[in-house]
Amino acid sequence: MSAADRVHEIVAAALTDPTLVLDGVEVTAAGKRKLVRVTLDRRPDSDADGWAAGPTPALSLDDIAEHSRRISDALDGDDPFGGAAYVLEVSSPGVGRPLRTPRHYQRNVSRLITLVTRGGEPTEVTGRIWRAGPESVAVVVDEGGEPQSFAYADIERASVVVEFTSSNEKDE
Repeated sequence: MSAADRVHEIVAAALTDPTLVLDGVEVTAAGKRKLVRVTLDRRPDSDADGWAAGPTPALSLDDIAEHSRRISDALDGDDPFGGAAYVLEVSSPGVGRPLRTPRHYQRNVSRLITLVTRGGEPTEVTGRIWRAGPESVAVVVDEGGEPQSFAYADIERASVVVEFTSSNEKDE
């Protein structure tokens, strides 16, 4: 088993909070040390049918700090690098992360996204995620309009659009 695989196992075992998801573990060389990057995310709340209809709260800096300590203690206790020094970075996914899995869409319910469909003539669509399920996402393209459904298999790429004002703020 590689050190990266062992680190992934150690980190996964250290996360006891059922509301968290281990989004990624990356181990790279950084001179004589190893750089361990861990990305954590919240598990989206979904109905019994697998559909999420509300936004997922972000991890706070306190959450990241608490889990960083737990992960560091677990790595120190297991020593997957055989005594070699390492640097640990624990973060949550940034807003610029592409939406690739159903969980990514479910986590971003109520946020504005841009998606490009695949097949035939690609179509770019910008709208707000209304609901997201295990197989498709419903997006409101025109404010006040009906949601349009897009199967994940038909989406070539998608990302969250950064908004600098709340959707509830009124124009002055």
